[in-house]
Amino acid sequence: MSEPVKSGPNQSKLSMGVIVAIAVAIAVACGFGKAHAETVKFPDAAHERFSVTVTGTGPDVILIPGLASSGAVWDQTVATFKGQYRLHVLNLAGFAGEPAGANANGDIIAPSVEALDAYIKANHLKTPTVVGHSMGGLMALMLAKAHPEDAGKLVIVDALPYVGVLFNPAATVETMTPTATAMRGGIEQAPADGFKAQQQAMTAGLTASPTGRQVVLDWSVTSDRHVFAEAFYEDLTTDLRPDVAAIKTPTVLFYPLYAAAGQTAEMVEPVYKASYAGMPNFSMVRIDDSLHFEMLDQPEAFAKALGDALK
Repeated sequence: MSEPVKSGPNQSKLSMGVIVAIAVAIAVACGFGKAHAETVKFPDAAHERFSVTVTGTGPDVILIPGLASSGAVWDQTVATFKGQYRLHVLNLAGFAGEPAGANANGDIIAPSVEALDAYIKANHLKTPTVVGHSMGGLMALMLAKAHPEDAGKLVIVDALPYVGVLFNPAATVETMTPTATAMRGGIEQAPADGFKAQQQAMTAGLTASPTGRQVVLDWSVTSDRHVFAEAFYEDLTTDLRPDVAAIKTPTVLFYPLYAAAGQTAEMVEPVYKASYAGMPNFSMVRIDDSLHFEMLDQPEAFAKALGDALK
């Protein structure tokens, strides 16, 4: 997608990872190999909304990747915490080589949230912590709004209740729908070589990890293009800002700050604070020297922050 992202005066120094990954739907993570555990398609192969890989023992933690991302974004997290927690890693159908399943037709995000609610109830998970990155963070918020009984805590990794504010601080779903519609069409209709070139040009803004950049590219182009485009459209036309005050689930937001790009806390923090204004039981943790993929750029700092949040 070549359309530039517009920003207000206090937004120009926002993490390029935030802007690029959400605005163009490329929150694709690092692939250092799947966790060695059984993967199950839910609810079944014919009607799959996502697959789930379960690893470890202990209290339940659900990990949701972002747009076009594989569940392997959480591989290091699984390796770190599998001795303390039972980790349920999702991979949405249609992303990063996963068959499109039920996501091939109709809406994607809201039905996937409902499928997650069904998964939690079917497996008798007792108020798990739900960790979501990028679009996965939006899904975690949607779950807490629709099914407050499901999650005991949310950990939101660099996501906003409404991503439209990265285009314009005054954005609404109504004003952003024409742009979202055009971008959905552009994503779906772009020729393969042109699409790959666009994504390759953007990877530097997603993660500082050279390995991660290559995986961003590989998994982006192996995602089902229709699922990619439709999920992006839904992300850009879903605004939870009016609802956050009613979400009582304790929530921790991890947000990045990349000083090498000239960012300062005074430039970055107000956007997050304004977006979550009025949300009770809410706190923020900054991950320094990181782009959008905090778990890749600063794995030790991310693991410490997550360990603290899970206590």
